Amino acid sequence: MVGTVSTYRHVIALTGPLLPLVSFFARLPVAMSQFGSVLLVAETSGSLATAGIVGGTLSAGQVVFGPLLGRLADRHGQRPVVLAAAAVNAVATAALVAGALGGLATAPLAAIGAVTGASVPLIGPLARTRSVALAHRAKADEKTVGAVHSLEGTLDEVSFVFGPALVGLAALVAHPAVALGGAAALVAAFGTAYALHPTAAVTAGAPAPRRAPGARRARQPRVVHAVRGSLALQGAMFGACQAGIASLTAQLGVPGQAGIVYAAMGVVSAAVGLALGALPARFGLRLRWRVATGAALVLSVPLLFTETLWPLYLVVTVLGAAYAPHLITAFALTERVVEPARLAESMAFAASSLVAGQAAALAVSGRLAESYGPAGAFAVAVGAAALCLAIALATRVPSARPEARAEARAVEPARTQAAPKLFIPAQRTGSPEDSAAGSGTGYAGR
Repeated sequence: MVGTVSTYRHVIALTGPLLPLVSFFARLPVAMSQFGSVLLVAETSGSLATAGIVGGTLSAGQVVFGPLLGRLADRHGQRPVVLAAAAVNAVATAALVAGALGGLATAPLAAIGAVTGASVPLIGPLARTRSVALAHRAKADEKTVGAVHSLEGTLDEVSFVFGPALVGLAALVAHPAVALGGAAALVAAFGTAYALHPTAAVTAGAPAPRRAPGARRARQPRVVHAVRGSLALQGAMFGACQAGIASLTAQLGVPGQAGIVYAAMGVVSAAVGLALGALPARFGLRLRWRVATGAALVLSVPLLFTETLWPLYLVVTVLGAAYAPHLITAFALTERVVEPARLAESMAFAASSLVAGQAAALAVSGRLAESYGPAGAFAVAVGAAALCLAIALATRVPSARPEARAEARAVEPARTQAAPKLFIPAQRTGSPEDSAAGSGTGYAGR
């Protein structure tokens, strides 16, 4: 326990106490916008279909344009990109509120929703990128880098618990428009504060390396695509659980409990994610990935047999313990294997995969719940967990970062060439095995 506190103190010393606080409040609008837009449009139009269309275009905008914003942040730095995105997102969110209250037709509302999603500032992925860059600049060890991922994952989890809760509270006390108006104010204030924070200098951006005419951009390692698929399936689990929980609580006559059940899962997930920073370094990322996905499968199966409220609370709460470890490990794997110059883009792509999986599963599992009851939606969650585990078992995870492997490849030939001059008489030739003996790649076992 003392060691864990000390590790997180070191993380806060790297970032400064203000950055995590500002980034947390800047993340809240992302968690509020989709749920808030659905509630607002359903309230003002009286049509769940219209609300679903607007919420869907908002998600689609984020999925399609999120990686582009990440690439721009890699190229030009986070500060100008976040400042522009926060300004556009605040205006677009306010326009969505005004359009819904003014009775705007479905098509223009959906277009505004798409702009709102496309301009989401991606504070979560960018904050991860910035904090990791600060850790590497300070030459922090792997335990500290892992704690950075745990802290950022916890902030994400807490924001996605409190965001919808704030929307629900505002809708209950006043009107959904108040919630979305608050989201616009938060992104304008805290998105700007995050962009202007002095640590933005560590992600100032770099020009893209020149490529020969006709040359293709370097491909990402295969593990990156596997992780994105795993995150999309994790999103599918989220969406399916949301649909199943909503269906079961409605069936039991307590629909108001749905948000509380889901929040309980999020709180436990966040707590376990924070505790993940205490794991010793010998528990490498490959092992963590497999254990987290295996636990998600085992703990999700009881959902299929849950028919009353209190068992639902128990099963969903315990299931939450598997979610944060998988998310944190997936983002840590992304940071491990991609080039530093493409880190923000890759983090954004990973986050977009999660959103895409959630949106798709919500649409599918909602219909299954209508036809087959809550178990139909929960079956989607169990199936997604099984596929997650299959991907984790089948994917080979590198044992070193790209720069460490490149350094090892550069050093090894140099040693081979130097060996005859320094250690071997002229009439003899040394073997490659001898000349490479004792060399290492670093970060072994991760």
